[in-house]
Amino acid sequence: MRKPRDFDAELKALEDKARELKTRKVQQLGELVIATGADQLSTEELAGALVAIAETKDAAKREAWAKRGVMFFESRSKRTAPTTGRNLRGAPAQSGSPQSPASGAGSQ
Repeated sequence: MRKPRDFDAELKALEDKARELKTRKVQQLGELVIATGADQLSTEELAGALVAIAETKDAAKREAWAKRGVMFFESRSKRTAPTTGRNLRGAPAQSGSPQSPASGAGSQ
């Protein structure tokens, strides 16, 4: 006979996994803020810029920002490749090596 499933244990494991994923996402976002130099902005400025970006429906602007983001990750890859090996675009940003504020997303 089969052992009955422990739904409570499965639910707890899923909740733990979701919490872990959210924590990792928050950490990566913080690392990205630092890597781009956006940590030099006030919390209000950064929040305002993110709200404006999220509300933007202009496809051309969004595409320009996406291209700029690709260039940012590619330039980081080339800079860090000798020491870290392969740095995938979606990998978390490394803290401690901020970019110039001119590369931030809010200047388009």
